[in-house]
Amino acid sequence: MSEPGVSQWLKQTAWTLSGVEAGTPYDDLEPLKKLLADVRVVGLGEATHGTREFFQLKHRLLEFLVTELGCRVLLMEASESAAVAVDAYVRGGPGDAPTVVSDLGFWVWSTEEVVAMVQWMRKYNSGRPAGEQVGFVGIDPQNCSAALGVIREYLAASAPERLELFDDGIAAEVDAAPGAKPDPKRALVREAEALVGFLEKQSAPAEVLVAGRQLVRAADVVCAAKEHKEAARTVFAVRDRLMAEAVDAALGDDLKGAVWAHNGHLAASRPSAAVRPMGRELRERYGPAYYAIALLGGSGAFRARRTWPGPWAGSRSGPVEVNKLDRGGFSSLEGLLEAANPGDHFLDLRTVAEAPAEIKNWLEEPQMFRSFGAFVARWTYRFQFAPTMLAEEFDGLAYVVSTSPSRPL
Repeated sequence: MSEPGVSQWLKQTAWTLSGVEAGTPYDDLEPLKKLLADVRVVGLGEATHGTREFFQLKHRLLEFLVTELGCRVLLMEASESAAVAVDAYVRGGPGDAPTVVSDLGFWVWSTEEVVAMVQWMRKYNSGRPAGEQVGFVGIDPQNCSAALGVIREYLAASAPERLELFDDGIAAEVDAAPGAKPDPKRALVREAEALVGFLEKQSAPAEVLVAGRQLVRAADVVCAAKEHKEAARTVFAVRDRLMAEAVDAALGDDLKGAVWAHNGHLAASRPSAAVRPMGRELRERYGPAYYAIALLGGSGAFRARRTWPGPWAGSRSGPVEVNKLDRGGFSSLEGLLEAANPGDHFLDLRTVAEAPAEIKNWLEEPQMFRSFGAFVARWTYRFQFAPTMLAEEFDGLAYVVSTSPSRPL
């Protein structure tokens, strides 16, 4: 497919976004009402974990989904157990937004942008009955310290004879990084399951049982291997499967939800059939009722921790730094998008079914785009691109021309 032909199709198919900030009138988002009419799960992605405009646009889209399309829960790539306090806060409970957001345990979410969204959720819920409120759910098993606190408090009051065993066993190991303690026998998982069995026999309160099950899920991620001959047993696949299960459990039979996560987690497919991101799990569960939106950006900057390139990456706990970036040139997906539509815009990829054969052929080829998580390789990140089978992985994309670093609390 010729570059002019691609540009023309992109120009004809996309529509302009009026802005990224919440509070901007919804006129430009009206086409989404038709696109998402039969959708239950909307994935709100991001090409980096540290871009202010991505977070602002996702806040704006959440407000639209809640007020115009009946979305009732935000499901975030954040600690399952710590998110309980955020949910209580947005429903009028105690605390303050900066504290409950910081307690999620991820530096990437400890930003002014996420706090502003959480404050809006509380304001929206004020005075509304519980069934009409929008809830907050963490779907990531990582960072389970809040669950550990709930269990420890219960054991101290109701089974003090088990407290030392708990502190020296599960509590000492389960709040670790994904894949930190690979174990094919999954001994930590079995220990956590045994704890849940004990709690059930003791008729522990519901919130204690929930915390216990969160520890089982956390243990599953900690014990998973970073590399395995069976792709489904790698830590990436295990974590994404558990996040998809958390989405499913939170939505039940009828709720509509928005899932906030990195583009890589939301992708409904991958170039390798062996890789199973959360989005693929959601696609198999919900079919076309899952709509994944990738957020891409042009020139600007984003926040991330830097590591040394190559096999000598060293510590991954260094300071969070601002990293500058350009759109990557006209050979990149970002370059093609901006050449066709110089402003912020939205592209519905489901229209590909009606596109000319030459466009379909172009979309069947891998496109190269930017994709960074919480870490980037020092210096070389500027030259790094990831392949995407665009129409297979995502249902829509939003492109933001100018980007800036997220603002830490």
